[in-house]
Amino acid sequence: MGLLTYSGIATKIRAMESRLFTPQQFQEMAALEDVRSAADYLKQQPAYANIFSGLDDTRLHRGYIEHLLTYSEYQDFARLYRFSNLAQRRFLDLYFMHYEITIIKQILHNVMGGIPQPMDLSDFQEFFDKHSSMDLVKLAQAKTLEELIAGLAGSSYHGLVSDLATETPLILSDYEIRLDLLYFKTMWKVKDKILTGKEREIIGHCFGSRLDLLNIQWIYRSKKYYQLSAAEIYTLLIPVRYKLKAEQICQMAEAASLDEFFGVLRTTHYGKIPETEWNGQPNVEMLYHQILNRIYESAGRRHPYSIAVLDAYLYSKEREIHKIIAAIEGIRYGLSPEEIIAMTEKQ
Repeated sequence: MGLLTYSGIATKIRAMESRLFTPQQFQEMAALEDVRSAADYLKQQPAYANIFSGLDDTRLHRGYIEHLLTYSEYQDFARLYRFSNLAQRRFLDLYFMHYEITIIKQILHNVMGGIPQPMDLSDFQEFFDKHSSMDLVKLAQAKTLEELIAGLAGSSYHGLVSDLATETPLILSDYEIRLDLLYFKTMWKVKDKILTGKEREIIGHCFGSRLDLLNIQWIYRSKKYYQLSAAEIYTLLIPVRYKLKAEQICQMAEAASLDEFFGVLRTTHYGKIPETEWNGQPNVEMLYHQILNRIYESAGRRHPYSIAVLDAYLYSKEREIHKIIAAIEGIRYGLSPEEIIAMTEKQ
């Protein structure tokens, strides 16, 4: 970790950060009248100009726009990979698992939703050929769960999805949760093998906080929207604790009401973070992002010549994509600019 090791990649990242959306740009986008205007707006932004330049009116549906935005995220990853040294690439190879799971989830959505047409993954072919063991050609053609499983042969996901398919009929979210659990457990375990010293501590703090906050979010959603029992909630949780204590997780999962849940939450490390409002029943999704934004921004700022700059940028880009998709969806349904901005803050 140091200036000489990270000077090149840090300079590249600063240039890419300058193209990320500002709050003002999200405000401008939220005020647009229709999806066509939103696509035209993206054409004017340096980060998306090339990708959206050929978009025509017949392809202005959410799926294709989301496809292009995801491709932009992959392009940024590929640029950083080319600029990285061997040690930095080991971290990026691990991070790439996030993109593989995104593709699998998209295909599962089509297969389980009865969407017959194969996915067009040709934009990602070269990218995945270099970084992935998945057969993207087979996956793109999958119309059934059996064909999806066949396309995953030879990858680290084949056994998981194949085993799940033999269980009592599951819904899409069951597969998504199990894939997420695999990702988080793998990331948490492997990071200690590829990182050392200060870098291990930095990434451990960022990722550990993310795991804790995801568990808090999943407990909250399980209680608010699904009224799951504590036993059912435990099966959904990531089996990793960072700043959360085991008894705090149990108390939140077993809370008899949301008021009791938030009462416990306020006693945790995250409930005591300065400038974070946990009074009453706050919006957990917004607080999740507020806390993580602060953690990642601080890590990148305090350790500008470390693996933190890569991790912080990839987090920022991922969140930007989700916010743009949410904004376009809000525009499509005729929401007010204020409602659209509120939607983006939850992403």
